[in-house]
Amino acid sequence: MIIAIMQPYLFPYIGYWQLINVVDKFVIYDDVNFINKGFINRNKILVQNKPHQFTLELVNASQNKLINQIQIGNNSKKILLTIEQSYKKSPFFNIVFPLIKDVLNQNEKNLSKFIGYSLKKISDYFNIETNFIYSSEIKKNNHLKKQDKIIDICQTLNATHYINPINGKALYDRKLFTENGIKLNFIQTRSFKYQQFNNEFTSFLSIIDVMMFNNKDHIKSLLNLFEIVE
Repeated sequence: MIIAIMQPYLFPYIGYWQLINVVDKFVIYDDVNFINKGFINRNKILVQNKPHQFTLELVNASQNKLINQIQIGNNSKKILLTIEQSYKKSPFFNIVFPLIKDVLNQNEKNLSKFIGYSLKKISDYFNIETNFIYSSEIKKNNHLKKQDKIIDICQTLNATHYINPINGKALYDRKLFTENGIKLNFIQTRSFKYQQFNNEFTSFLSIIDVMMFNNKDHIKSLLNLFEIVE
């Protein structure tokens, strides 16, 4: 079984979805410390043809708290309005906006569950059949840290293959994974472009941007634009 273990990100860029799509089980890593100014509760979209960062408001967020101990605030409707105003003339707005609206209008206030819902809803839209599980629901050794904890989760789930984004390559010791019977690989997104209104292409935006400008079939082809490397 192939798995990935990632912190929950709000409407992440397409590389995150490529990882979800290529594994059998995706572990939403929610019982680790929250990271300030990361992509857990923020991302970027186009506003007036320029990258704009939106941030989901959190209540008393701290790096001393676990992700699943944090509650969201009350600015989701403001974010929704920004998305509507920015993309209402995009070709797939009428199809995609109701999905984004459903995500941002949900009643869930727990940060990890709020984002987990969004990951599952968008995966359904892409027809991705990967199974999701929260790391907080896995019986494991919570005294372990970093890659030792990752290996423990893999072994608990009987995974034989672990894939991580390429930017985490320096964090893992291939020999240690091999000694524990786990194949280690990394996923690297290939470069691509698509039409964004009439402006010069801006890469690495939220998946919202990809969905607003591309139909499902094209998105499926984009999900396959990656390489698995050692």
